[in-house]
Amino acid sequence: MFAVEVRDHIMIAHSFASPIFGPAQNMHGATFTVDAAFYTEDIDQHGLVVDIGLATDMLSEVLAPLKFQNLDEVPEFEGKFTTTEFLCRHIFDRMAGFVREGRLKDDGRVKKLRILLHESHVARAWYEGEV
Repeated sequence: MFAVEVRDHIMIAHSFASPIFGPAQNMHGATFTVDAAFYTEDIDQHGLVVDIGLATDMLSEVLAPLKFQNLDEVPEFEGKFTTTEFLCRHIFDRMAGFVREGRLKDDGRVKKLRILLHESHVARAWYEGEV
């Protein structure tokens, strides 16, 4: 299987209203490096998995509503723990929707997508699945 991965980042604030999160119950900020990997069975006639420019633009568009936001105030996330894992799935769902809409102009070749968030230099989480 072939893959192409693009990267962006988001800076957010949030808190977690549960004792399980210890000091992260309090408002805190996070800067996530976000990687999106696109998987295909084969490369196209031009030797590409996907156009890196289109993939980069798509990731930027998906992340734009999250950048510099307090996630506790985003209505869509009300009552949710906006953990790294949760955000991986949220971003995956948006990206997969764009792939299914044909935004990558890949003729439906992208079969799998992985969204990886680097929470720090020692911790990361990801969500991957079929498109």
